[in-house]
Amino acid sequence: MTIPPSFFTIILFLITLVRLSPPTVVNGLGSASTTAITFGSTTVCGIIAAEPTQRVQCYQNGQVISVQPNVSFEAISGGDDFFCGLTSGGFSLLCWDTSASYSSFEPKRLYYSNTVKLTDLAVGDTQVCAKEINSGIARCWRGSNQGGSNFSAPGEALKFRAMTSGSGFSCGILKNNSSVLCWGNGYMVSEIQRQFGNLSMSSLVAGESHVCGLTTTGMLVCKGNNGSGQLDVPFSFASEFSGLALGRNFTCAMRARNGLVACWGGSNRFEFDNSVIENISFETIVAGLDFVCGLTSSNLSTICWGPGWSNMTGELPLGIVLPGPCVYSSCNACGVYPNSEALCDGSGNICKSCTIEMPLAVPVPPVASSPPSQPVSPPATKARNKFSLPFMIVGSVGGFAGICSIVFCLWAGVHGLLRKNDSNSVQPNNVDTVADSNAPTPSSLKRQRSGSSTTSKHTDRTRIFSFSELSSATNNFSIENKIGAGSFGSVYKGNLMDGREVAIKRGETSVRTKKFQEKEIAFDSELVLLSRIHHKHLVGLVGFCEESDERLLVYEYMSNGALHDHLHSKNNVERSSSVLNSWQMRIKIALDAARGIEYLHSYAVPPIIHRDIKSSNILLDANWTARVSDFGLSLILRPDSEHESMSSKAVGTVGYIDPEYYVLNVLTAKSDVYGLGVVLLELLTGKRAVFKNEEDGTAGPIGVVEYAAPLILAGELQKVVDRRVGLPELHEAGAVHLLAYIAARCVSLEGKERPGMSDIVANLERAVALCEENPGRLSPTTMSTRSE
Repeated sequence: MTIPPSFFTIILFLITLVRLSPPTVVNGLGSASTTAITFGSTTVCGIIAAEPTQRVQCYQNGQVISVQPNVSFEAISGGDDFFCGLTSGGFSLLCWDTSASYSSFEPKRLYYSNTVKLTDLAVGDTQVCAKEINSGIARCWRGSNQGGSNFSAPGEALKFRAMTSGSGFSCGILKNNSSVLCWGNGYMVSEIQRQFGNLSMSSLVAGESHVCGLTTTGMLVCKGNNGSGQLDVPFSFASEFSGLALGRNFTCAMRARNGLVACWGGSNRFEFDNSVIENISFETIVAGLDFVCGLTSSNLSTICWGPGWSNMTGELPLGIVLPGPCVYSSCNACGVYPNSEALCDGSGNICKSCTIEMPLAVPVPPVASSPPSQPVSPPATKARNKFSLPFMIVGSVGGFAGICSIVFCLWAGVHGLLRKNDSNSVQPNNVDTVADSNAPTPSSLKRQRSGSSTTSKHTDRTRIFSFSELSSATNNFSIENKIGAGSFGSVYKGNLMDGREVAIKRGETSVRTKKFQEKEIAFDSELVLLSRIHHKHLVGLVGFCEESDERLLVYEYMSNGALHDHLHSKNNVERSSSVLNSWQMRIKIALDAARGIEYLHSYAVPPIIHRDIKSSNILLDANWTARVSDFGLSLILRPDSEHESMSSKAVGTVGYIDPEYYVLNVLTAKSDVYGLGVVLLELLTGKRAVFKNEEDGTAGPIGVVEYAAPLILAGELQKVVDRRVGLPELHEAGAVHLLAYIAARCVSLEGKERPGMSDIVANLERAVALCEENPGRLSPTTMSTRSE
């Protein structure tokens, strides 16, 4: 196997920053921000910083227009020819008509409550939606200049954790399963929801007829109308984006590492990649139908670009705009935005976004408040340019000093936490970033992960261990603690200081360069993949260790060991000697394993091919639930690709390797199906993948596929079933025949003849149901009994 080490290093870097960051704030046609576009009247508005109230100010037709009332707002969002804003605290929702020029826009109140607060304001072309903070219930209205008619909400039974609005429709992320639900008018509503399917999303933003967002694994996906290529996310950058802005036929996204903007779609593929924004970092971006505006990181000014923007070039004559809402609650692990108190004029703080890797410190100059009844005049261009240079220089110096301080504090903090054995030091998050030539190794991952917090639905406790801590946990990696071997080393049982039992995989300590490189690749692969996938039928990662040449991974301990040992151990001879000597239990284990693989193939984004499915990589926990393990050989499958052409020879385990992969060197998801088929035959026959067939008088080895599949297809199943379990009873016969049929199809020579994992899961569920119609010998007591 000759995969470039840099490949896994880059992916490791991406996943590290996914885990470090909170859910991304995304802004587009209809999502809440501190900047808003009313595209029908080409109006740009922002919540102004460094004043006693965080009021709203707009720019339209060369004029700066004040907005009434002069009160503090936390979010605004724009539609066709109106925009709306949530006042600070979320108790009031106001909207303004921008279809005609006025010296001051007058408000219309859509909502007010003393008790029920709103958040996630999402304005579409004509509709307004928001959700109740505590309940997650969506509320919707028709816009302030749309005749006052209602825009239907999806009902109080549905609870949302995020919402966005497009042209005539709105979509939200459901609280219970993070899936997407859309409602409203237009042919694209049901199509967008259908395309998202069961994807788990962490963020969402709508354009006119398409929707994009980040999955819970940090990948950017777009669904809906693709008439101009607006869904064609560059695969090589799919994991690096954070803030989004969507319009009529284009998508723009901020690179998480540096705030630079990339766009695709439009009448031609590059019309929104304007030279105006080259090398400019942004805090946030928002879009109208045919133009985009962004808040620059250098001085929090607003600039706009795109074919629909012709008012002016350069910075808009608005005041300094807030990079985020001023809040009174405490901020997350990413801390408070630089000069936050000055930006909020002492009224709360701005929580710093983790989506930008190296934000500049932004000094705030004294800004005189204009009387609320008077428009704010644009400052002189010359004076503004004179101010901008020292502003940027001071900001850069401050940012560099801040970064140095943060790095030192993280370094010191990690070492202190490790010495205190804080088992809760890390909980991963779901925002991604771009890799560069200085992509971190697992050692830098330790420093980054140690300070992160989470809002993820996953509550795993991935942490960093010292080598001495793991050595102590395994009695100095004694032979008595060794319980198996994995793709790059031996596995030991360990007992942590907090009493938890874990399995510790230690990489081979060979000093040979090739061996070390292989160990490094396998270590990175498992760490990367297990950091981004979470499923009850996959073995969970507890933590890792990297010191000098030592590479160790710490997993949940599977107290009932490997399926291989239960099926093939010499001690498991008598029918009563193992819990697994029950057809119902064996089929249940087959279903558990299939569900884990189905998750890798169908729900991980991008999909993952395990490449080493075998009975020794299917482990059983204390409840006899099967989990797939050992991801050292796994590969990420590129989106829209059904296979990977390999530059190196096929890898895997003899007896389980897909013949098509071995001969043609083309890897597909059906290669894992073949490996699972071999495991199913092991469960059915009790034979090893390769064994000596003494029944026919020959001593030579034979594969279980060659042994069992022909007899199954010939209708002679009774000849191959495991005698320790015996012939199935009446209620089990249909289930065992179904298991045999699935296994035979899975090991077809050609991948196209094999079923997909979803079909396999569905059929195994049916087989389990057949058994459960009469549980027979299997009882809860039996299931909880651990076999030796």
